[in-house]
Amino acid sequence: MRRILLPVLLALALPAASQTNNPSPAQPPKHSAHAEPADIRILRDLPYVSHGDPLQKLDLYLPKTPGEQRPLVVFIHGGAWRAGSKDNNPAAFLIRSGYVSASLGYRLTPNAIFPAQIEDCKSAIRWLRAHASEYGIDPQHIGVWGSSAGGHLVAMLGVTGQTRDFDVGENLDQSIAVQCVVDWYSPTDLLSHKSVIEPKYGNSSLDQFLGGPLAEHREAARKASPVYYVTKNSAPFLIMQGEKDPLVEPAQSRLMDAALRQAGVESTLEIIPGAKHGGPEFMTPERRKTITEFFNRHLKGSS
Repeated sequence: MRRILLPVLLALALPAASQTNNPSPAQPPKHSAHAEPADIRILRDLPYVSHGDPLQKLDLYLPKTPGEQRPLVVFIHGGAWRAGSKDNNPAAFLIRSGYVSASLGYRLTPNAIFPAQIEDCKSAIRWLRAHASEYGIDPQHIGVWGSSAGGHLVAMLGVTGQTRDFDVGENLDQSIAVQCVVDWYSPTDLLSHKSVIEPKYGNSSLDQFLGGPLAEHREAARKASPVYYVTKNSAPFLIMQGEKDPLVEPAQSRLMDAALRQAGVESTLEIIPGAKHGGPEFMTPERRKTITEFFNRHLKGSS
């Protein structure tokens, strides 16, 4: 596949954690003191791995009034694989449109390197399916949404759902397939990233994620790149990317969109004029509507 060089200062974060033996020294996040919405019930710090790392937990957002099973949207945060928090869940607004939502935590570098992150994401999806009846989740209709490195992780979920790649740990009788993906400004071919030294850490976030310099871990970079897993069985994608993103070039999103379309998979790419790496442009009323309609179409069969 054609390589696209990216002058990228990689500040991405993937939701991740696998069943590795690398304990994380990170402490569970301190939750915001903001009042929770009156019509939403939030169950925090549910462990999706038995006796796991403090970061291997999720928050579950439910309607205050229980009812029939609802489709689930899982959000995965960014943060360069070494930072970020599950505390802020942009998908929470979907609860009022008939959804349940989960926000995932996962182990971070340098204490857990690839494939720990994608293994954790898959562990969480299997746990959610295993506990679907308990929380009013429709296990047949699960969508995922992530930003930056979290976007990379949801992309990985979307293209490996029909395989058992990266499946380790518990609830292995459960499917890890997701029905659709909202990917915000993620890297899709790690081989095309230029590893940039970041003085604060002494190396690049990509190097930390891979466990060493890209030049010495090219096979791992390929295995961690969602673009190489695309098949006709991949989930539908909605990809949103800032036109002036200084960290992930729009070429990465175009590359993923092209691979999906070539395989015959539904993909919608929106390059947002003037937008950078995140920001309010991604959550305007119009784009919330676009996201809601995308999930409605694939998780509810409506728009």
